[in-house]
Amino acid sequence: MLLSVRNGKMIFAAALLACGASALAGPGASNFTLVNGTGAPLSEVSIRRAGTQEWKTLGSSPAVGQRAPVNFKDPDCAFDIRAKVAGKDQVTWAGINLCDVKSVTLNRDQSAGPWVDYDQ
Repeated sequence: MLLSVRNGKMIFAAALLACGASALAGPGASNFTLVNGTGAPLSEVSIRRAGTQEWKTLGSSPAVGQRAPVNFKDPDCAFDIRAKVAGKDQVTWAGINLCDVKSVTLNRDQSAGPWVDYDQ
């Protein structure tokens, strides 16, 4: 019995190695549509991996109520997006899950603050 359990573990380990590291890590984040649900124009839209300091310009600043495609690929899932909202300072939407989403709507309310809605 012990021998068959050990062999089973070895076969399982070999199968995991055959899958490759990318399959084990998951698909990560990829292209999505950014929707401006803030009620105000956006500018200077940028993104960073959650927990890091390096912001990268997204280049997409959809007009009020509009959508803009974002070409994006990263092995991680959790990101922060920030933008300058017209008439306001920069706003940060933290902890956005970009894995397996089609679109992310950036919302902002004076009393509720920033939040996102997802379309998967």
